[in-house]
Amino acid sequence: MATQTEKVTFQETFRIHARAFQDIRKYCPGVFWVTACHSVISALSPYITIYFSAQIINELADSRNPDILWPLVFLTIGSTALLALLTGILARYKEAKRKQYAVRKNYIFADKMMSMDFADIDNAATHDTLSQIKQNEQWTGWGLNMLFNFYADFLQSVFGIFGAVALTASLFIRSVPETAGTLTILNHPIFILVILSLLALASALGPMCRNKALDYEVTCAENARFGNRIFGAFGFLPGDASRAQDIRMYNQQAIARHYMDMDKTFSVGGIMSKLAAGPVGAWNAASGCIGAVLTGIVYVFVCLKAWAGAFGVGSVTQYVGAVTALFSNVSLMIETIGTMRGNVPFLHTVYDFLDIPNNMYQGSLTTEKRSDRQYDVEFRDVSFRYPGASDWSLRHVSIKFKVGSRLAVVGENGSGKSTFIKLLCRLYDPQEGQILLNGIDIRKYRYDDYTKIFSVVFQDFQLLSQPLGANVAGCKEYDPVRVKKALTDAGFGERLASMPQGLDTYLFRDIEKDGVDVSGGEAQKIAIARALYKDAPFIILDEPTAALDPIAEAEIYAKFNEISGDRTAIYISHRLSSCKFCDEIVVFENGAVIQQGTHEQLLADADGKYCKLWSAQAQYYTNPSESDAY
Repeated sequence: MATQTEKVTFQETFRIHARAFQDIRKYCPGVFWVTACHSVISALSPYITIYFSAQIINELADSRNPDILWPLVFLTIGSTALLALLTGILARYKEAKRKQYAVRKNYIFADKMMSMDFADIDNAATHDTLSQIKQNEQWTGWGLNMLFNFYADFLQSVFGIFGAVALTASLFIRSVPETAGTLTILNHPIFILVILSLLALASALGPMCRNKALDYEVTCAENARFGNRIFGAFGFLPGDASRAQDIRMYNQQAIARHYMDMDKTFSVGGIMSKLAAGPVGAWNAASGCIGAVLTGIVYVFVCLKAWAGAFGVGSVTQYVGAVTALFSNVSLMIETIGTMRGNVPFLHTVYDFLDIPNNMYQGSLTTEKRSDRQYDVEFRDVSFRYPGASDWSLRHVSIKFKVGSRLAVVGENGSGKSTFIKLLCRLYDPQEGQILLNGIDIRKYRYDDYTKIFSVVFQDFQLLSQPLGANVAGCKEYDPVRVKKALTDAGFGERLASMPQGLDTYLFRDIEKDGVDVSGGEAQKIAIARALYKDAPFIILDEPTAALDPIAEAEIYAKFNEISGDRTAIYISHRLSSCKFCDEIVVFENGAVIQQGTHEQLLADADGKYCKLWSAQAQYYTNPSESDAY
């Protein structure tokens, strides 16, 4: 990411912000219209008040004609009240929309995550980019956060300049009378040009100094992200209930304190404080001084023209206020553009994430809805390795099985079992070979249609902080009879009966204070019930019973064999007892299928991997008969 705004062109600045504006406008309808109306009213309101006030003062200093004064007073009061009312109403709507914007702008990232290929979601680089975006937002609001402020400030400066020019133009047009002596020099075009040049220079230098200070903030973005990572990782450690036991048993607070003390990013003596006391402070101070000089020049010029008789005392108020506001708005515009340039590198990071392409072919064929659920699945010489990896996770895998069969996939950790499941569910596509469904490459099927034929309980499954019934059904509206049956079949029936609100009982306490925490084994049963409720032709258990004791696991597998019915059931488990009732067992090692057959056939091969794995587990049984029972 670029760190210096000098490298960013104005064309690129406006192009990327225009794109961001168009993208975010879809998620926050109305927010920019309300902001625009508020900015226009806020920009023009002061000038209307200044104008009428100047007219009243001029009339008071001149003829004091009531026929002129009273209408001016009523106009001033009426316009001020009306503008205040409009500003207040629009400010309220703007604030509501701003808060809505703060939430809804995050939808653009959520929608992207939901639509991108799983391979990219599973990529650490994707999450690192998203983490950078969030850290930039949390630091000083860089990225899409800034868009709302830019829009409001830019519009206010534009309309503020228009209003100020309308009230200021006569200051340079109205001439000092010839009787003013040497002060008639104020009428000379060269003098007016010099004054305008000084005012323009002062109004430009102020925000330029502020933008120079801003450059240092942009340069420190990497330091700030690292500081926020340290604080996010260790600053809240004492309040993390899930870590409370480990912290006390292993004195982990000492590690947290070490890293918190080590990082000085935002501390006294750190890079931020040094910059604030050094160049950043100096540039900001210079900006303030230039602003004071600008105000002085305005006062001197306006007062000299009034003293010389160019206009009345009331106009002094008008011109001082208008000229000051004019160059204040010019400064705001320049500063806003400078901040926008500083925001460009952070928007590049946003679009590095949003522009991640979907490379997985979606297919067009509809998956055949067979009433007999007879699907043939074949892995034909399939090889796969994860993006960025040098080693193959699967190599030349060929397997064929039918729906309705029971298939067990076994092997040691890292042998390729879970990768096999990810390819079958088409979370990834293989680099070599084909996976066929009823003789057709699965890449030719519509992606969303193909995934509907699978119910999977992954080993790292997740439940939501939602009612139990909604967790099982995956939606708010569901068939309670089917949900209860799925929970009962998964062995959760007894626990369900004890829940205070049945299927309406919230899981966990993140959202509902009366939520119920469930154990790891109970959570796994709920996940299995979720797979049963989907009622897909394929049901896959990827070591979902790891948190259960051997007896409970054996009971679930035995019952699951019954309730699977005509579905294809694929089991991945380290406990080989679950393989005994399977029609076929596939043994993986180093990403390859090294054995395939029934339990009895594989045990008959005394030198085979399966027999060795079985024997390694059987030595912990009390006697051979118990091992057979298990």
